[in-house]
Amino acid sequence: MTAVIELKNVVKTFKNKKAVDGVSFTIEKGTITAMLGPNGAGKTTTLSMMLGLLQPSEGSVNLLGGSPEDRSIRDRIGVMLQEVAVMDGLKGRELIDLFRSYYSRPADREDLIRLSGLSPADLNRSGQKMSGGQRRSLGFALAMAGNPEVLFFDEPTVGLDTTARRRFWEEVRKLAKQGRTVLFSTHYLEEADSEADRILLFDQGKLVADGTPDEIKRTLVKRSVSFLPEATGTDWQKRTAGLLGMRMEAEVEVTESGGRIIVTAEDTDAVLRTLIESNLGIRDIRIDVGRLDTAFEQLTQGTHAQVDTQEAI
Repeated sequence: MTAVIELKNVVKTFKNKKAVDGVSFTIEKGTITAMLGPNGAGKTTTLSMMLGLLQPSEGSVNLLGGSPEDRSIRDRIGVMLQEVAVMDGLKGRELIDLFRSYYSRPADREDLIRLSGLSPADLNRSGQKMSGGQRRSLGFALAMAGNPEVLFFDEPTVGLDTTARRRFWEEVRKLAKQGRTVLFSTHYLEEADSEADRILLFDQGKLVADGTPDEIKRTLVKRSVSFLPEATGTDWQKRTAGLLGMRMEAEVEVTESGGRIIVTAEDTDAVLRTLIESNLGIRDIRIDVGRLDTAFEQLTQGTHAQVDTQEAI
């Protein structure tokens, strides 16, 4: 695949404090990447350097084969920041036309109107009279005004209702299928889990995890298989532990909660296979694959230091 963003050993220092400390990664064309991390983790500073708004103190940032500061490079990207500011007095349609005029290869006007999801009446309103969600929807269209190859979104769905949020991600997935590259930051971990091909997790200025959502969860969060016994009068916790102890090499943990037997293990496929083949008489089998927020907490609270999921798998 073609690399469109490349950071090598990037450091950014403010008054002897490293906001970004030795960050390196490459982002490929046509992918959707989420940047996660607690406040002050270095996400915004890293994003600002990729946009050419800040210069790295050390290391290098390459965007589309050149410097983010080059006008020819900026002509090929689109940006939607967390706060969507619009010019007072201009209507939504006028803002779309104005932003199109800034680019050498502007997107089709009607396509941008469709992407905004705004009604004709909404587009006839001035920007300051729109709701926060409407301004954010308009911001998406403005980010697309230059028909960009790379898109940067900072908290893109803040203020959007459920329908608008779902519509936004449907459009983003279409853009990725067209070969456009999307990089977004978010505090909504469920969005990163469901929408991102890859997650870059920052903490204290460092990149502490880099992998797909499943890779990160599989490395840090144990999975579990649970079931309800069909028969009573048996110590199912002890019986299940004994069975799995005999037939599985890997260590498992068996607990009971509210009558449900819970088996926690790294290889839940093997657990499930063993339970089914043993004809124990069980029902309502459930598999918990782990949650991204659990992995997030482990990584950002120092439980695991600088995990590289691509090496761990």
